[in-house]
Amino acid sequence: MKDTKNIYIKLIPVMLCFFAMGFVDLVGIASNYVKADLGLSDSQANIFPSLVFFWFLIFSVPTGMLMNKIGRKKTVLLSLVVTFFSLLLPIFGDSYTLMLISFSLLGIGNTLMQTSLNPLLSNIISGNRLASSLTFGQFVKAIASFLAPYIAMWGATQSIPTFGLSWRILFPIYMVIAVAAILFLYVTPITEEKIEGKASTFKECFALLGEPFILLSFLGIICHVGIDVGTNTTAPKILIERLGWGLAEASFATSLYFIFRTVGSFLGAFILSKMSSKVFFGISALMITVAMVGLFIFDTQIPIYVCIALIGFGNSNVFPIIFSQALLHMPHKKNEVSGLMIMGLFGGTIFPLIMGFASDAVGQMGAVAVMTIGAIYLIFYTSKIKKQQY
Repeated sequence: MKDTKNIYIKLIPVMLCFFAMGFVDLVGIASNYVKADLGLSDSQANIFPSLVFFWFLIFSVPTGMLMNKIGRKKTVLLSLVVTFFSLLLPIFGDSYTLMLISFSLLGIGNTLMQTSLNPLLSNIISGNRLASSLTFGQFVKAIASFLAPYIAMWGATQSIPTFGLSWRILFPIYMVIAVAAILFLYVTPITEEKIEGKASTFKECFALLGEPFILLSFLGIICHVGIDVGTNTTAPKILIERLGWGLAEASFATSLYFIFRTVGSFLGAFILSKMSSKVFFGISALMITVAMVGLFIFDTQIPIYVCIALIGFGNSNVFPIIFSQALLHMPHKKNEVSGLMIMGLFGGTIFPLIMGFASDAVGQMGAVAVMTIGAIYLIFYTSKIKKQQY
């Protein structure tokens, strides 16, 4: 009983860090407001989410190596400090250059956090419960994600005190939470296993991609985050294009996506304790693909909402299943595998850029086509998941 109590005490600050991890998803709605404020094209505005996720390509593997030297907890604390400064900058304005710097820092901080926080959780929860615990962490993360569009919308419509910041009131609100996460995690003792032998080199880390299942998992995460960021950014644009709505009204589409992603993460934590990862992943991938087909076909409000909701629910458990499968496949290389898997989040750079050019060329139908490719790959990945229930 005492051990269980100690676990819960340690889980609270870690889950607050998962909430802070969700701050990165504000980039979708923020890029739409910056686009409106500065009169940008789709391809110009999509640089912002692409820039955020570009840093996953650069810093993920080095962060895995950094964890070997300073530990996972200290790496998470460093990530929160960087995130704090990223949220501080937009208080001073929303010029193109300032937002580029802010989103860059947000991406760097989130890279450090996602690479180190997931394996840090494995120091508290291990074995069969890891996948469901990671899923619950994604549920907490999703709460921050779906609140972001609401807070920005309330700020833009002056429904809450904004102190002249309008939609940018979102940043100081999340900044305060980042400070709380830093303080709570700092005072929480977490025992980490010692790294045996010398730390892995860059070459040795990337060599893990030579293991077929690790490579397939890496590509799966690229597709997952591409669909995630793509839907986050594109859903309001679909409503604006097909229904003629304004941005404030269309922003609910982003919230709807995150509401169902949050519900999916919450239910997934329980479903994964009863159902095999393989079956649940297959159902999730099928839901996403069906919804993508629906976005090609429908041009009225309710069917579009249903498709967005299906994508949110289906995509909610893709990351924790792939991540836990990869960690369990090579448990002796957790830090290195974590770095590689998080590097896959640079799919959030690749997909929005391609989607931006596709939508400039043929409308939002082009953006949906790009995401559909990712959905089809996830169906293929299902066949590679081990049958054991984790």
